[in-house]
Amino acid sequence: MLLSQSKTLLRTRMQKNYRLMARLVQVARRIFLFKSSSSCSQALISRLQPNPHPIEKPLCSSVKQVLRTRNYINEMRHSAVDANILRMLRSEIQYEYEYSRPQKPATEVYSFIVEDRPGEQWIRLRGKCEDEGEIKIEATMFDESISVRKSGYDAKGEDVQPHINVIVDISKGEGSDVMEFVCMAWSDYLEIQRVFMLQRDGIPARSYVGRNFKKLSEDLQDALQEFLEARGVNDELAVFLHEYMINKDKTELIRWMGTAKSFIEK
Repeated sequence: MLLSQSKTLLRTRMQKNYRLMARLVQVARRIFLFKSSSSCSQALISRLQPNPHPIEKPLCSSVKQVLRTRNYINEMRHSAVDANILRMLRSEIQYEYEYSRPQKPATEVYSFIVEDRPGEQWIRLRGKCEDEGEIKIEATMFDESISVRKSGYDAKGEDVQPHINVIVDISKGEGSDVMEFVCMAWSDYLEIQRVFMLQRDGIPARSYVGRNFKKLSEDLQDALQEFLEARGVNDELAVFLHEYMINKDKTELIRWMGTAKSFIEK
């Protein structure tokens, strides 16, 4: 009897222990599942959020090699282009000095003093008149060329004739008005285009500026032509201007090529 009661009591305690162990296992499983789900959520959130400090992945060796090759090709191409330009500039400068060297420009011609400014496309001549007046001549380098049909019975085709724009200002003493002649200097003669009357400061003295020179009477044209010639502005001056500008064109070309060469060499 006593033995059966002991067995019953032991069986009851064992059942209570099993139930307690089962509860502990359930609680532990719940805690483990909760922690696992929390860590997974945090990992998922961290993946979805942008990284404030991204780590740049280094370029692979093949990409670096391609970039180095491209840079090398570009540098070689630039060097080749620069070397070609320098070679041509040196050749042209050498040719101009050996076969077409410019002459030292004149500083005086007839009764005029020549004022030349290197690097500019014009020159100025100054002179005095017997009536205490002044003459100022401004001439540009060759402006353009005009095609003229060849003359003669067997002549065919056209000649190209360059010309120079010339402005002649003549005054008669201090404070006087200025008579301005707008001319073209051809290779062997001077042609008047217009005649203006200007105040000393260059403003037209009157609103009416006169007719085109070719529309004036022939007698008046001849008189104005003689007026210029008496002051040394004539066909011989046109010849001088052409020779001077041919020489100046060579000088300015050599100067320009030298400046370009210095720029490329830097």
